[in-house]
Amino acid sequence: MSTKRPIGVGVIGLGFMGRTHIGAFAAANAAGFANKLVAVCDKSAERRSGRASEAGNIATGGAGEQLFDPTQVRGYEDAAQLLADPAVELVSICTHTSTHVELAKAALDAGKHVLLEKPVALDSASIEALIDVARRAKGLCMPAMCIRFWPAWAWLKRAIESGEYGAVKSAVFRRLGSRPQWSAEFYANAAASGGALFDLHVHDVDFATWCLGVPRFVSAGGSSDHVSALYHYDSGPQHVVVEGGWDHTPGWSFKMAYTVVFERATADYEFGRANELVLARDGASAPIAVDAHNGYDGEVRHLLAAIASGSRKLDATLEDALAHTRVIEAERKSLGVRQPVLVRR
Repeated sequence: MSTKRPIGVGVIGLGFMGRTHIGAFAAANAAGFANKLVAVCDKSAERRSGRASEAGNIATGGAGEQLFDPTQVRGYEDAAQLLADPAVELVSICTHTSTHVELAKAALDAGKHVLLEKPVALDSASIEALIDVARRAKGLCMPAMCIRFWPAWAWLKRAIESGEYGAVKSAVFRRLGSRPQWSAEFYANAAASGGALFDLHVHDVDFATWCLGVPRFVSAGGSSDHVSALYHYDSGPQHVVVEGGWDHTPGWSFKMAYTVVFERATADYEFGRANELVLARDGASAPIAVDAHNGYDGEVRHLLAAIASGSRKLDATLEDALAHTRVIEAERKSLGVRQPVLVRR
């Protein structure tokens, strides 16, 4: 696609996710989703120089890479300065979780569009407050639920909705790794990061609820660093398990996977495998070809296209974030009381 003119982008927070967003915006521009990085904000002068400082668990570039030309991109130490920049139309917020809601409110109040990293917040009340602001705002506010836009996961969503293989009988989602080594102090503090329960597991909670609906109640075992949750529906799949954890020894390979059993087929996905997505049906298994881009590319292109077209319809919304946060809150309670917890009446 092509847009009429480049959309001015500002990125707040230049850690692993900030550099990932910068790369995704650059790739989107090259693919015809016209945008231009015009400003960045970070307290670190080193990061504002454009040099990447951290690499993560998904290959989005290495430490030391030059992300942008600091002579062409304005660098701010304070977020309010970036939000006052008239060239910035879309703001990516890639800071620590506790700052997300207030920065998003400020950006919307400044008339900007917002791409807000997950988790939006560690409590549903904060998200409700942000929704109130977003509903009155001129700009769009999209939570960065990248897995919705990952090609093999988007394929699964379409397969479930189409009913091509029949109804879902069982669904198992797994996301496992070691605790992030970038921003290590932040991730080691579960009160700040929410632990794996909120920061890692959130992807699969969101995807499961997006595809299958919000469960009536949940049963969770483990801890905030490694949880397995069983979702119970009044009608729907009888077996839905969502597992997430980052308690593995550093050096252990990051894994994200799903196995979904339909009435007439089984879909199996594992990140990094030679044939990542395989479908078994009619007595045989075969790989399914999907697009090569990642979910970060997909979410950025989706939001840029919505802005360029003037659409307010998004494939990830703050209301979705509120729904999956309520499920995670129920899981957290279930971990504490060691019994099923009601999510909705």
